[in-house]
Amino acid sequence: MKTGWCISTIAVAATAVGAAVGCGDKSESTIAGPTSCPNGYEACPSGCVDTSADPTNCGRCGMACAADQTCVSGVCTGGGTAGSGPTGGTGPSGGTVETGGIGPTGGTEPTGGVVGDPFDSGAGIDGGGGTTGGTSGTGGTAGGTSTTGSCERTVGSCTSPEVRVTDLNIGVQVTGYGTEYDTQPLPMVISAMPSGGSRVAWLGTDGNAYVAQLDCGDQMVGSPISIPAHDIQDIYADDEGGVLLLTRDATGSGSDRCGPGPLCGGTSAPCYDMYLVRFNKSGTEEWATKVTNLSDSMEGYDNGARFVWAHYQHHGRIAFDGSNYAAYFCIGITVQNGSCVDIHEGDRMQVVSSSGAPVNHRQALEVGCSHSWTTRIVWDPRVSQFMMLCATDNPDPGTGFPCRIARPAPYRTIAPVQCNGRFWGGDLVLAKNSGYWTAYTQEGSISLVHFTESGPDQTIDNAGSADHAKLISYGENHMLLAWESGSSMAAKVLDSASGATIGSQWTINVQDHNYHAFKAYPDGSVAYPAAGSNNTSIRIARVMPCQ
Repeated sequence: MKTGWCISTIAVAATAVGAAVGCGDKSESTIAGPTSCPNGYEACPSGCVDTSADPTNCGRCGMACAADQTCVSGVCTGGGTAGSGPTGGTGPSGGTVETGGIGPTGGTEPTGGVVGDPFDSGAGIDGGGGTTGGTSGTGGTAGGTSTTGSCERTVGSCTSPEVRVTDLNIGVQVTGYGTEYDTQPLPMVISAMPSGGSRVAWLGTDGNAYVAQLDCGDQMVGSPISIPAHDIQDIYADDEGGVLLLTRDATGSGSDRCGPGPLCGGTSAPCYDMYLVRFNKSGTEEWATKVTNLSDSMEGYDNGARFVWAHYQHHGRIAFDGSNYAAYFCIGITVQNGSCVDIHEGDRMQVVSSSGAPVNHRQALEVGCSHSWTTRIVWDPRVSQFMMLCATDNPDPGTGFPCRIARPAPYRTIAPVQCNGRFWGGDLVLAKNSGYWTAYTQEGSISLVHFTESGPDQTIDNAGSADHAKLISYGENHMLLAWESGSSMAAKVLDSASGATIGSQWTINVQDHNYHAFKAYPDGSVAYPAAGSNNTSIRIARVMPCQ
């Protein structure tokens, strides 16, 4: 069982390190656009738009449909070549996948594929009869059409959604689950592409992260690309590439790259930097922006350092506002203590533009929560702000409880809880009408909390039995709550306005990982990456859309 915030003998303070550092010393956001919009419209940089019908902002700000597509209920539809490809055929991805090079090489496999762009050459998926770069599917035509297309997955009943599990032979070893302790590497992450497919990333065993594109049927397109990384935390994908949140070695002196210190107690451990790294669909790293503060003049054991330390967990998440990427993650915090230094644990939020430039964003946090062991962030276009939550052992002043789910800097309690080694901060999603939902666990029981800017206003206890919970937006009107159940996962659908359960509990037949996350898709489905049958395979569990 994870205790969360400290696994070393280094002294840590129970008070909020840097808790006074908040929004007040930050400039206003650089994002242009309205601050509020009428009901039914979203505030995008271009103005107030109806994302259910606007082909330039379909489903979310910045999601542009192809020239021959229309936006229907927030999903790009139409276009493509008729036949048995993704836009016109049968089966989960519009055809079969037995011929055409779906393996990791993506080269001149049995029929139809050619070596080229690892994500966009056609790669021979369903390529029977297709020509170079042709549309996927028997009888496909030439022209470089992406194999993802606009996914129109089967819509089922919310009382018993359909779950499809796809096994992928990735051809590269992936880091194992281990004991899923909070300082161990995260094996894999996934993200929706606006066009409906996915990018899945996994941590290899050779000092690299690997990224592969998946089509509408969750089959691999072309070859994975590799990006140097010590470990990975999250991915945000688009049709041209994506952004990874990852760590790389710090460049400080000494065997642990931390500088001389000395520490006031305990043992040293390696120092790392956290980065947001942009890659394109050809596999080129376009930029890497450091979101910790180490430099030639600031080593890990220097007073004021904000860095990733191997002794402390550093999981994080990415949110995107249509122009900028926000990373909210856990860090080590170096504080001078006489002639030596203590390393405290907290979290940090930094914002980077789509070109890789650091943004002096009004919501960025030098340090947010003290002893934070889960960090959650979403972009809320309704109010044009990021919403963040942490799980912290900073006591709740109202109840005296020693831990809480809270908004950071300044602290605002969402749920006061006990600190006993079985407290876990779950995910954060937008509620249907207003406010937000979060899930957390305490003593093996899942609770849901709805809150607004004014604070919490609804709590649903005993929503499930587990030590870790996962919550994700599921279409326009629902949420999906999932948790570990033996060797599989249990799940149920919730109304995203009231939190009420729809139907009964059901099973997702993949292995849970405490730190893996579901991701939502434009068509209303959600997907989850999981361990495969061996160390060179992974599984994608997709819960199909429901109504």
